[in-house]
Amino acid sequence: MAEWIGIGRRARRAYGFEEIAIVPGKITIDPEEVDISWEIGGFKFQIPIIASAMDGVMDTKMAILMTKLGGFGVLNLEGVQTRYENPEEAIEKIINAPSDEATNVIQKVYEEPIKEELIGRRIEEIKKGGGIACVSSVPQRAERFGVIAKEAGCDIFVVQSTVTTIHYISKGRSSLNFKKIKEALKIPIIVGNCVRDDVCLEFMEAGIDGILIGVGPGTACTTRSVLGVGIPQITATIDCVHSRDFYYKKTGKYIPIITDGGMSRGGDICKAFAAGCDAVMIGSSFTRAYEAPGKGYHWGMATPHRNLPRGTRIKTGIVSSLEAILYGPAHLDDGSQNLIGALRTAMGICGAKNIKEMQNAELIIAPSIQTEGKIFQVFQRTGMGRQ
Repeated sequence: MAEWIGIGRRARRAYGFEEIAIVPGKITIDPEEVDISWEIGGFKFQIPIIASAMDGVMDTKMAILMTKLGGFGVLNLEGVQTRYENPEEAIEKIINAPSDEATNVIQKVYEEPIKEELIGRRIEEIKKGGGIACVSSVPQRAERFGVIAKEAGCDIFVVQSTVTTIHYISKGRSSLNFKKIKEALKIPIIVGNCVRDDVCLEFMEAGIDGILIGVGPGTACTTRSVLGVGIPQITATIDCVHSRDFYYKKTGKYIPIITDGGMSRGGDICKAFAAGCDAVMIGSSFTRAYEAPGKGYHWGMATPHRNLPRGTRIKTGIVSSLEAILYGPAHLDDGSQNLIGALRTAMGICGAKNIKEMQNAELIIAPSIQTEGKIFQVFQRTGMGRQ
């Protein structure tokens, strides 16, 4: 229900991860016996986690490793991997820049033109290592880069921008025809980002295979501050899940919803699934892996924007291997390691045998869930007191 916020104007209440809790089920299940696999576009993955298309998160080596660990990662075709023969040197400039100069340095690094021959080379490197080759571009370059990527052996193509819609009005640029690019590439296409149920429905009707949900929740993203645009992730996910379920009932076609951003702990991921998503996309948590190209640093995809940066560089630090972040063992008490173990345990507590059953877990509004009974943790800044 919308509430009055002034004369003649109502606003709908929306909820994020910190305000919601999951209710335990009537039965419990051994965490090792729950099924957390999911499917998209004919591919089946052991874990419902995707590594985001950010340069501090993903390079060809990380893409291969994510595949071996049961998921997959997205390589940004407009990042340093396709601008530089040796992207490590460009990343070194970014991570060594003083804090007050970081944005300017990032902007200069990304002024280097994209070299189309590197698109095919990076995809070939991933495929040669046995990885799922999933790459992304903004809508303006999707048609051109999609063809190059397909010819190089791309498995999944992602069209991603701050906010993407079917309808785009511009005198200087033509709108991307999503139906046309889907028919041309004939590989699974994921589109993002989105927070509206009606926009999700239009993407599904255009033949898109998966939709990324979230505007501005990322750790390094400043979109909500710069533009004032965004919807908290629990509400955004539930809204878009409504379109998925409506479309499925109407057509029999099931299009996965992927909650993208705002999740740094196992509990956040569990809540995203309880809100109805089929998979999650993670960024900052993976920058803390030894293998991450950002070496403990993370910056938003829109940080390089010359006129209006909508991201910043942050230091996340390095804590463990990617395998430990996903599967444990956990040596930290903040929920940032063994994300898969957390999901399995939460599903077991909720009596959910699979992701579909977890999507039906009961949720409650619980703003005190982070602080109730945690006075010593708060004062001693340990455990949940760090959050």
